[in-house]
Amino acid sequence: MAKNKKQEELEQQVGELTADLQRTRADFENYRKRAEQEKEMARGSGRASAILKLLPVVDNIERALAHLPENLKNDPWANSVVKLTKNLEKSLNDMGVQRIDAAVGGHFDPDLHDAVQFDENAEGEHEIIAEELQPGYKIDGIVMRPSMVKVTRQ
Repeated sequence: MAKNKKQEELEQQVGELTADLQRTRADFENYRKRAEQEKEMARGSGRASAILKLLPVVDNIERALAHLPENLKNDPWANSVVKLTKNLEKSLNDMGVQRIDAAVGGHFDPDLHDAVQFDENAEGEHEIIAEELQPGYKIDGIVMRPSMVKVTRQ
């Protein structure tokens, strides 16, 4: 009978140790997943930060090209700058950066657009974009920088 009691105690200890081991394994797996998630978030945050610093450069190049003098339209150097801009846009696109649609006449969406000017005299039920003042961008579907727009009603 003493043997049965000893055996029961040992079986109980084995059961407790097995349960502890299972909890420890589960805790470690949760820790590993959480650490991987945090690492991925830090990587994404670093990428977004670098891209945000690059966007003003893109804006300035686009402004310069929008005011390209007529006599330079066919200039090889000016055309190479245009190609450089297209390469930069492609690189940003490859990194998951998409330009937010802020087409004139398009629907104003406060989640995507920042209304910095509003035509107070306009009448109508729908707020629409009258002009895009600065392009906005999303990265992997998340708004990094909203489009700055002028809004009117229609």
